[in-house]
Amino acid sequence: MTLLSFLILLLIAGISGAIGQAIVGFRGGILVSIAIGFIGALIGMWPSGALGLREMFAVNVGGRTFPIVWSIIGATLFAVLIGLFKGRRYGRYI
Repeated sequence: MTLLSFLILLLIAGISGAIGQAIVGFRGGILVSIAIGFIGALIGMWPSGALGLREMFAVNVGGRTFPIVWSIIGATLFAVLIGLFKGRRYGRYI
């Protein structure tokens, strides 16, 4: 895998993670979006593999396949999980 393909993979994971965060309303930075995108791809591929579902929209980058739809679904689930553990802090800036 070349440096350019790795950077493209990071960009795709970041966009997928950001979409998943936006669906939930979770706020995070660029690195958090990338991490949630990669973890979301792992989480999203687990039920799809167990149920025998195929990858709906996957991008081949540097010889590796990145499942975009499953990454967004998994990132949404992971952001919900983070939100449950994190909780909301009201009046933080007062």
